[in-house]
Amino acid sequence: MSNQTRQFKEKVAGYPVHASLDGGILVLIGFGSIGRGVLPLIERHIDYDPAKFTVIDPSDEFAHILKKHGVRHLQVALTEENYVDVIKGLFPDGSKGMIVNLSVDVDSGDMMELAHNLGLPYVDTVYEPWPGWYFNPDMESIERCSYPDREELKNTAKERVGGPTCVTCCGANPGMVSWLMKEALLILAKDTGYEGATPKTRDEWARLAMDLRVKGLHIAERDTQVSNRPKGVGEFVNTWSVDGLFNEGFLPAELGWGTHEKKLPPHGHKWDFGPGYAIWIDKPGGETLVRTWVPGVGPQLGFVIVHEESLSIPDYFTVEDDDGKALYRPTCHYAYHPCNDAILSMHEIRGTCQLPEKKHILTAEEIVSGSDDLGVLLYGHAKGAMWYGTRLSNDEAVKLAPYQNATGLQVTSGVLAAMVWIIENPNQGIVWADQMDHARCLEVQKPYLGRVECHYTDWTPIANRITNFPEERDEEDPWQFTNFLAN
Repeated sequence: MSNQTRQFKEKVAGYPVHASLDGGILVLIGFGSIGRGVLPLIERHIDYDPAKFTVIDPSDEFAHILKKHGVRHLQVALTEENYVDVIKGLFPDGSKGMIVNLSVDVDSGDMMELAHNLGLPYVDTVYEPWPGWYFNPDMESIERCSYPDREELKNTAKERVGGPTCVTCCGANPGMVSWLMKEALLILAKDTGYEGATPKTRDEWARLAMDLRVKGLHIAERDTQVSNRPKGVGEFVNTWSVDGLFNEGFLPAELGWGTHEKKLPPHGHKWDFGPGYAIWIDKPGGETLVRTWVPGVGPQLGFVIVHEESLSIPDYFTVEDDDGKALYRPTCHYAYHPCNDAILSMHEIRGTCQLPEKKHILTAEEIVSGSDDLGVLLYGHAKGAMWYGTRLSNDEAVKLAPYQNATGLQVTSGVLAAMVWIIENPNQGIVWADQMDHARCLEVQKPYLGRVECHYTDWTPIANRITNFPEERDEEDPWQFTNFLAN
């Protein structure tokens, strides 16, 4: 796109055009809450040919939105049997473009491989399997963990140097939180008087975290969005993908395991292969609670639901000696308090042991109050604990972009940032959010994040215990995972 064309589009639309597909084909897989939300952001900030934009989704519930925006709707469900033919049919030999995968029940690994074979860049928000994996009664808990799949994909990335850029697991979390982690370290370095904090490489970033004595971090989130109607019995309500939360919540809890940790939690297991930057707990993440902290609310409980950032961040921030042994690595895990309706939905499902009969994602129009506060809580350093992240209310989200609430906008703006970075860095092979230019990605994303704030707190997980029931507690080091674990 010429500078003249870019300036014309920006003048007419009022939004900066960050990148151009140069007439390539754009295929978006899935038109759920995130697919719908990212559509207007793509329109605003990426130059593309509307005649070459196709959305693949089996439902026609939101076909009117696609018609309004002039986007072709291919109403088909991708399966293990048809996905190759369907995607190839949209990309004639030699075609350029991009695949944006925002679906459920479509295997990410297979889609990445197909995109690579077609010479196409690719992005997704989660490493998704084909149907039947999440709740397969014939699979042991260890077989449903993410660490083995991630190690396999890392090996593929090492073998496949270069080639079309494939960004996996990039939305809000995973995705944006990895960029927030880097920015938080720079702020912490400045606020503690650390000299010379200008890291560029992975090793330099990891050594900065080590020098600042960051023992660990939570992806600490609190969703306070409230609907104008009560949740029905047997209904699973959420502010983002119901299937996403339900599926993730019943996978084993996984977390990055720091070098400062003294002992495994109950039912905790290490891996006997690979770098060993993570552990898994033989218990669903949606039933594993930890103490954490977010601004506004303060202390709260959160679910240790498995997310890619819980593995990628500690892997990225590992410092090794000459023999490859980890000298430093932070503990890292999700600590998620969903909206109240989602909490009640999870509690109800645990009682019925049945899949939800009704599913509902709260729309921006029916949310009457609340926000989504999502950030990184760095702890164990000289200033105790520090939360850095986005505090986006639903009212703000409605003003910023259509078709999404606050939770959705944090994700869709992360997808937008990834798309822009891919176009600007077209031959990087398989990468994770931690490897991307955090400053550039946040530059694209921040206009949609509401208030991006930094908060220090003297809170620790052993502060203000109100009962005297027997419990395991490490008084010498408040930042042991033992102290965070609440059940």
